[in-house]
Amino acid sequence: MSVGTSGVPGARAGEYTAHACDPDDLPDGLVVADEHGRVVCFNTAAERITHVPAAEVLGQPLEKALPLEDLEGRRWWQLTDPYGGLAIRVRQPERNLLLPGGREVLVSARYVRTVPTGPVRRVVVSLRDTEARRRTERSHAELIATVAHELRSPLTSVKGFTATLLAKWERFTDDQKRLMLETVDADADRVTRLIAELLDISRIDSGRLEVRRQPVDIAAAVGRHIQAYVAAGQPADRFLLRTEQPLPDLWADPDKIDQVLSNLLENAVRHGEGRVTIDVMPTASPREGEDAGTSVTVSDEGPGIPEESMNRVFTRFWRGSKRGGTGLGLYIVKGIVEAHGGTITVGRAPSGGAEFRFTLPVAAPAYLA
Repeated sequence: MSVGTSGVPGARAGEYTAHACDPDDLPDGLVVADEHGRVVCFNTAAERITHVPAAEVLGQPLEKALPLEDLEGRRWWQLTDPYGGLAIRVRQPERNLLLPGGREVLVSARYVRTVPTGPVRRVVVSLRDTEARRRTERSHAELIATVAHELRSPLTSVKGFTATLLAKWERFTDDQKRLMLETVDADADRVTRLIAELLDISRIDSGRLEVRRQPVDIAAAVGRHIQAYVAAGQPADRFLLRTEQPLPDLWADPDKIDQVLSNLLENAVRHGEGRVTIDVMPTASPREGEDAGTSVTVSDEGPGIPEESMNRVFTRFWRGSKRGGTGLGLYIVKGIVEAHGGTITVGRAPSGGAEFRFTLPVAAPAYLA
């Protein structure tokens, strides 16, 4: 018995054994009609999508087995006439059609001819469920609604104060004018942040989030954020920064790392309780081929995140409470960390509150290796 390179007994070197493809292995619905227009193949995915058993449709005319209509209510097979239409046609591009009951499916078809412009020997129809597309559309619609809602409040404030100042400038004292302009400035910053979030989401979803790596002192960056909170009125003893030295040199995008730290600390301060603890320490790199990495853990002493919600924390629009926010921050945080080649997890802190931990590879440039 000889065994060739294909691993199949008797096969010669350079030969490969073809295996028949089972239509039931295909993820999309497959319906095939013969030269007489009768169904000869109706795979498992087609059964799932149409809710019709294959045994009921095999041997039936295609238009009876698959009674599709377009969005205007016209019978699809009568409209397209695959067997009697133009002889140069080879396919029908994918489009939305309706099954009985009004359920939408994505349908494409190919006309198989043995010779060009000859009679159709087979019609091969592909069916796809529209649920995935609908989820994407719902997500986009929800994003638009959220953004519109978040923009309305600051823009209304900006418009109201500027209109009032323009109409009645002389009637206000300098202190009143300053208060109004400070409010306008703060609301403009809020609009700017929201637009920046939208741009980040667009880049994350399309895989175009750019990372401009520079040396980053991450412990110093955490310290700056803590100082900003203390300057804004938070008690200094609410924060505990613990750094384990020596830390490896970290190459990352400083602006984006600041964005990650800002989101995680804001969540801990706004939604958590008690002391906010930040641990910065060296760890194994999450990226294969590198030994060193840096991890940052942010934890609080609040009620924590319910166990059933932990798998949704990094999805769009997840909110840990009803205290405002767009619900986009942690989705962006995850995208930024992963763009750096890192990982982020959520769990329960020893004190019972929420604990977020992200790990970044050193990612030093090759010329420093």
